[in-house]
Order: sequence, then C-alpha cells, then structure tokens
Amino acid sequence: MKVMKFGGTSVGTPQRMKDVAQLVTKSGEPVFVVLSAMSGTTNSLVEISDYLYKKNPDGANEVINTLERKYLKHIEELFATEEYRQLTADYLREEFQYLRSFTKELFTSFEEKSIVAQGEMMSTNMVANYMKEQGINAVLLNALDFMRTDKNAEPDPAYIKEKLAAVMEQHPDQQVYITQGFICRNAYGEIDNLQRGGSDYTASLIGAALGAEEIQIWTDIDGMHNNDPRIVEKTQPVHQLQFEEAAELAYFGAKILHPTCVQPAKYAGIPVRLLNTMDPDAEGTTISNATEYGKIKAVAAKDNITAIKIKSSRMLLATGFLRKVFEIFESYQTPIDMVCTSEVGVSMSIDNSAHLGEIMDELKKYGTVTVDTSMCIICVVGDLDWSNIGFETRVMEAMKDIPVRMISYGGSNYNISFLIKEEDKKRALQSLSNTLFN
Repeated sequence: MKVMKFGGTSVGTPQRMKDVAQLVTKSGEPVFVVLSAMSGTTNSLVEISDYLYKKNPDGANEVINTLERKYLKHIEELFATEEYRQLTADYLREEFQYLRSFTKELFTSFEEKSIVAQGEMMSTNMVANYMKEQGINAVLLNALDFMRTDKNAEPDPAYIKEKLAAVMEQHPDQQVYITQGFICRNAYGEIDNLQRGGSDYTASLIGAALGAEEIQIWTDIDGMHNNDPRIVEKTQPVHQLQFEEAAELAYFGAKILHPTCVQPAKYAGIPVRLLNTMDPDAEGTTISNATEYGKIKAVAAKDNITAIKIKSSRMLLATGFLRKVFEIFESYQTPIDMVCTSEVGVSMSIDNSAHLGEIMDELKKYGTVTVDTSMCIICVVGDLDWSNIGFETRVMEAMKDIPVRMISYGGSNYNISFLIKEEDKKRALQSLSNTLFN
C-alpha cells in the first residue's frame, strides 16, 4: 500500500479536490491518503483564536461567518447530487457551530488547538464524501483515534501502529483510506498537533506504521530543486536524494520538506517521493537510503541567522569551557546551527534570537562577546565525504568573491555550510549554481 499526502494547495479548491480523487484512484490499488486543511483555512482558524485570546467574540464570529460562506459555496461546486450537498452542508454547519461555541467560554491554548484542528476535519470530510458520490470505495478515519504523542510531545510509534492496525481491521477491503494530517492527541488525551512537519510527519508516521511500499508527498512544485527557484535562474529538480541529504536541505531552508518528517520513513527504509499535483507526470524527487556517490546535489539557504563569538584567554588549554557555553544556550532552549572553535574563541550561529539578550549577559561572564545579525547560512549538499578530493575546492571556488564569516565542514559527510551576510545571499546562490550545476 502507498501513502499519499496532499497539502493545502492540492485541496485548495473544489476542482483540485476532484483532481486529488482522480490521482489516488488512478492505479486501482488500495491507498492511504493524508490531507491538510484547505489553503488559507488554518490561517483563518488562527485568526479566530487570536480574537478569542483578546476577548473579542464579535471579531471571531465575523471570521467564522466569512469562512462558513466560503465553504458552503465550495459545496455547490464540488458535488453533483443534492444528497451529498446536503450531507456535507449539514456536517459543515455543525463544525461552524462548534467554532462559535468557543466565543462563549474561557479561551486557552487547549481550546486553540481544538479550533485549529477543524481545518483538516472539514477538508477530509469533503473529499471523502466526494469520493463516495463518485462510487469510490472510500472510508474516512479519524486521526485522533490513532495519532498520539507521548509526554515529551514526540510521536508514539508503538501506540500509532497498534491503534491504526485496529482501526483498519474494522474497515477491510477499502480502496481509499482517508485521514487528517497534522492533528493528534497528546499523552493526556487532549487534542494537539505534531507541530514540526505537520501533515508530512503524519504521512511518514503512518507509512512506517503500515510498512508502506512508498510515501508520496504531493505539493504544487515538481520535487526539490538544486537551488532556490525564487532567487536563482535555471534551477532543476533533483531526482534522487539520500535521507541525510534531504534532511540537511530541509533544515537549511528548502521549504518543501520539514527535516523531522522523513525520520520515521528513514528508519523504516521506506522511500519518500515528492510529486507535483499540478503536473502528476513529472518525475519529482525520490528520497531513500540509497546514496549516489560522487555528486553534489543541491544548495539551500537559511535566513535570519545571528552569529555570536565569545573570546576568552580562559579557554586556552582549559577543560569545561565549551560545556559552560553550550549549557547557557540549552538553558534558554536555543539550538545552535554552526560551531567553529580556535584556541581562545568559539563562534556559533543561532536562528532563534528570542533570548539573545539573556544569552549575551550569561556569556559575558566568561569572555568578550560580539554579535553579528542579519546573517545567512548557505548549505551545499551531496556526497561530500573527505575522500572525494577536489569537491571542497569547487565549492570554495564558487564562493571566492563572497565574504565568509564562518565555514563548517566535517560534521557530516553530506554538507559544507557557509555563514555570510544576507545581502550577499543572492550572489552566493547564483555563483554556486553556475559553478556546480550549470
């Protein structure tokens, strides 16, 4: 069985919902479909929550009414029979009444998560009803019955596998199984979400639980490109990536995939394919445990980086200095992207500056601290094992005219990273493309 995940733009209009129904039934084989909320819906639900936090029920109701009119209009375009129009309209009216019920109660983050979950509930109901109207043997499964996180807010794979198997046993011989992405219950049974990776993460977890043949992530572009097509001319899709390469690219800025979401598929040895709903015949990108040796695959960039340097004579031949420095970042739950050290100094980069002031105050106890803001990490990904002589030289040649603040190489066999000013980003990406790919 294949798992197919469709993002918000892929189910963003009634016509696209119809296209999805055609795609998932094209092979005639059983498939498991994971759907996001219709594009724009989650933003509206977050806006509703924001009004309720601010104790403005009138503002919340106005957004709810606008969203309801939009959905009821979609019903007219999606369904051909009065039976399914009425069935879906009744369900959606209940959903919007449920949303209105929050305007009369105390509002906390728990209620917000319940509100935000309704986008996926509505999109899956509409697509499932459309498939049934078309005579497709489809069943809608509630993700809240089997998707759960543990007390550390991490997915609980054993629970997911057990409960999903039990749910599917109740619905044997279906052609299409449909469920919601992103949403789950937490260890205490409350409605929650997977946060990182959203619906992609759901698809990967379900694929691992089912031992799926393949996990397909359908979006509105034809796979992962070898550079950012919004900035660089003449980019090309990358047809094959190793899981580590894909994770590096995703972490360092390739928006098509979240780095966390591929982990369950990686450990289960299940290939992930990135495909284009608008161009279903495009080859896309396949991510697997297979490595293509001797190739540089792609370049990605991560913005809004802050570089911090601490210089101290105490560091010279001292033990425990780095531990103290890193514990400061840990205490403020601020991950570090890059690290470079010398005999008397250490430089680090972070992408979350929320606690920058407090971190600097703590670091000043140990040495002289300097900070550079508005920086950017450029990451070059491929088979960059140190035994591949000359690969580093090619990358450095492309960067010869770009001022580089930090370089990281050797921490992984799959990337070389450069910290540069954001104003030099476009020039660096284009130069790397010209040298490495064009």
